[in-house]
Amino acid sequence: MSYDENQHHDPRPHRSRRGLVAAVTAAALVVGGAGGWLAWQADGSDGGTPAGSATTAGKPGDSPTPTPSAAASPPATSKPPATTPSKKSGPLTGKVVVVDPGHNPGNFSHTREINRQVDIGTKRKECDTTGTATDAGYREADFTLDVSRRLRTLLEKQGAQVEFTQDADRPFGPCIDERARFGNEANADAVISIHADGSAVGNRGFHVILPGRVKAGAADTSEIVGPSRELGERIAGKFLRATGSSPSNYVGDGTGLDVRSDLGGLNLSTVPKVFIECGNMRDPEDVALLTSASWRQKAAQGMADGISSYLQR
Repeated sequence: MSYDENQHHDPRPHRSRRGLVAAVTAAALVVGGAGGWLAWQADGSDGGTPAGSATTAGKPGDSPTPTPSAAASPPATSKPPATTPSKKSGPLTGKVVVVDPGHNPGNFSHTREINRQVDIGTKRKECDTTGTATDAGYREADFTLDVSRRLRTLLEKQGAQVEFTQDADRPFGPCIDERARFGNEANADAVISIHADGSAVGNRGFHVILPGRVKAGAADTSEIVGPSRELGERIAGKFLRATGSSPSNYVGDGTGLDVRSDLGGLNLSTVPKVFIECGNMRDPEDVALLTSASWRQKAAQGMADGISSYLQR
């Protein structure tokens, strides 16, 4: 993803936020007075950090969609057979987790369909977009599916029932409003939308996006702001611990959290939901991580640990 939930980010360098600390250490987070994050640290749960401020999105259509290059991508992960709800017992038995792999590999072939405008409560936006890609052509849509499948395996081992909004099993989409409805109709205990960012070279690290307080049209986040923040804090802390990645140096003022009220996938949700931007697909150092299968497994483990911690609180 990029700053817009379904928009390919302009690959040209953007001006990074001045004055932010480039690499955030644990000591720096403590000095920052991260109340919620420190609470998880104190009890060993390693949760997230408090929310920072959002950055400004570019306009839709700022830049051309990157042309995917299958040959340049990391070895493809074969699609596993469709799974049925887990029957294993475990600490998450009875819990429903919806995993939302950002974008869809088929979006590249259905640009007319995904450009259709949908209502997100506060305004209208594109149904979906292609997402971003590395310079070598490794697509965000392929990354999100790989991490999502790894996450599903980890959660099902703990007894959770895991549902996907898409598993490359449909030609394109779903649209952002449908993605929100999917979690609502599943009465999910937690929803996570998985993405990778497309920002300027030098912008590094992960951040978790939390829903802002919105009440407009069909959007009303008043009931989910609190639980979504707790979910996001826990995921951020566990992700940091599992991957060793630092919180973003360009979004969230070094906290690893960002509150937004312009994302339909969050605005239309009635159940606890967060987005995670795992890294920047336009920065070589982050790309080395995102294209590593072993790092993607760590990323999935961090998300699973955060979700499990939240559901067992």
